Amino acid sequence: MKILIVNKFLYPNGGSETYIFEIGKCLESMGHEVQYFGMEHEGRIVGNHLNLYTRDMDFHGGGIRNKLAKLTYPFRIIRSKEAYDKISRILDDFKPDVVHFNNINFQLTPSVIEAVADHDIRNRTATCMVYTAHDAQWVCPNHLLTQPDGTICYDCRGCRYTNCIKHRCIHGSAIRSLIGALEAYIYHRKRTYDLVDCIIAPSDYMREKLEADPVLKGKCIVLHNFIPDNSGRDDSYIDVSAQDKEQRKYVLYFGRYAADKGIDTLLKAVGNLPDVDFVFAGSGPLESEIEKHANIENRGFTRGRALKELIAGAAFSVLPPIEPENCPFTVMESITYNTPVIASNIGGTPELLEHDRNGLLFEPGDAEKLTASIRTLWDDEELLSRLTQGCTDSRFMNVTEYCGELIRIYADNKA
Repeated sequence: MKILIVNKFLYPNGGSETYIFEIGKCLESMGHEVQYFGMEHEGRIVGNHLNLYTRDMDFHGGGIRNKLAKLTYPFRIIRSKEAYDKISRILDDFKPDVVHFNNINFQLTPSVIEAVADHDIRNRTATCMVYTAHDAQWVCPNHLLTQPDGTICYDCRGCRYTNCIKHRCIHGSAIRSLIGALEAYIYHRKRTYDLVDCIIAPSDYMREKLEADPVLKGKCIVLHNFIPDNSGRDDSYIDVSAQDKEQRKYVLYFGRYAADKGIDTLLKAVGNLPDVDFVFAGSGPLESEIEKHANIENRGFTRGRALKELIAGAAFSVLPPIEPENCPFTVMESITYNTPVIASNIGGTPELLEHDRNGLLFEPGDAEKLTASIRTLWDDEELLSRLTQGCTDSRFMNVTEYCGELIRIYADNKA
């Protein structure tokens, strides 16, 4: 099978990029041919035979040339003729059986979907189009389902995209919110997303939000994310079973140090628990606030084997976001390493973590409840042991199993 994976970033940038690289490698190992389309970038690590990519769009960089280029962004992020033309050439050359879309809005635009549909009409073919919804972009111009102050918001439900402008949902900017709302309205009106055969929702929570739009209803399949295989085949393997559970002497937070991740809530709990030792692994705008707490050891941004060792060695981890997350990898990785999780009862998290079985849930933003949950699990060795055992009984798909499901989805929608 020939598979074209489409994502705006083709370099390591976040969770969706990790996703496309992992499934791409796995699909190739299964004997399928994989190419990629997205933006050009100096850090790009995957590509296509024609070496065709759209120009890089840097929304944050400075310099005169970039400032001049940004003048064209309002036009290019609604519809990209460049993306349409270049992916059309790749389709002619590669002739994929499947085009698997990921994050495409703004930098590539949904015009790439239209390009595939138009290519099929011209060539009398039927390319399978699949989309993985890493966020709520197709029903929320802000993609986060929140307002700038963090308030959870579903006001755009039913194509009421003027609410995005009203709340200035995109970076607090009226202009950006107007452009985002306009893009959402145009592609909803054109029913562009209806051209996609199947939408993979990484959580039932995301499926529910997407299918509130009649255009998307009935297209979604829930397929929780995979977790890297801990089979010992590389030097990052951690023998979890050999960890001495009684030697776990710290509570772990790993992720971005940002307000939407609930860092303010967690730091209040940390201040209420001066006798509890915390380890933080990450980086972000609130790092200076973390440094103020004597009972936090800040390891900074950590990944690979070092991060796995931190997770496996923790008594338990904490995931306190105040905004809904789709299918948080932090929960999955903690449970995989037999480390219970105290997490916000929000978004797709409750689908991964069962309260009082492999972790504890609390209401987002409730610092007192989080404090009490940490205190209970820190002091109660019997409860910690039981929740740890609950983790050993939990299991998530590895990438090979996940790609097996992908091939089934491709085949079902290709027929």
